[in-house]
Amino acid sequence: MPDTAVVTGAARGIGRAIASRLAREGWQLVVADLDAAELAAVAEETGALAVPGDTSTDAGVRHLVDTAYDHLGHVDVFFANAGIGTLQGLEADDAEWARALDTNVLAHVRAARHLVPRWLDAGGGRLVVTASAAGLLTMLGDAPYSVSKHAAVAFSEWLSATYRHRGIVVQAICPQGVQTRMLEESGPLRELLTRDATVSADDVADAAWQALSSDAFYVLPHPEVADYAAQRAAHPDAWLAGMNRLQQKLDHQTQTSTTTPTQEPA
Repeated sequence: MPDTAVVTGAARGIGRAIASRLAREGWQLVVADLDAAELAAVAEETGALAVPGDTSTDAGVRHLVDTAYDHLGHVDVFFANAGIGTLQGLEADDAEWARALDTNVLAHVRAARHLVPRWLDAGGGRLVVTASAAGLLTMLGDAPYSVSKHAAVAFSEWLSATYRHRGIVVQAICPQGVQTRMLEESGPLRELLTRDATVSADDVADAAWQALSSDAFYVLPHPEVADYAAQRAAHPDAWLAGMNRLQQKLDHQTQTSTTTPTQEPA
């Protein structure tokens, strides 16, 4: 079993849970996040080296990878976990699209660019991308998130197809609703994301830990996602019609919430 890892987006949520699980298993860690204060707390809890910074940029990723190799000597697993949502559709401007693509897709591309050559020299390595069920299905109400998570899965597939025979293992974690701040702040999408049972960040970390013992590409904390993806592939028009019915329900809920008068307390 490998014993060194880098975890991005580690200040809270899934990233924090993954770092905590690996620390309990005795791994040596480097953790990264934009939130330096929260990251410092995670580092203290896990015995990790904290590297605050923006891992959506090439300079940020390069600094993180170089620092991790200097500190750990080698990196067995890179958990590319950092991600953002926008809760916007066509109203999202180019800056929002760029931010989502940089964080949810190009961060993985940049990490692979700096890691894969080292892993090829070392005989192997593992990249674990936190994608989303949105990367296999879609995310109503958030076009940049949905598109970027599809791209994250597609890039992960390309990496696996290109390098698996050379010892590079790539895995994509694709959960649905997870009890994190992102879910709490999802507004009208919250009901949609909780149609199926939600799981905790610790549950996702457990699934990620179990996945390290295999080379399976998809890691599905919500097993039903596999059935949804199969239905989507087999009956795309029926699936899209069903998603549109959900969108109509969201539209109705939004209209109701904006037209229902509120009453101030006396």
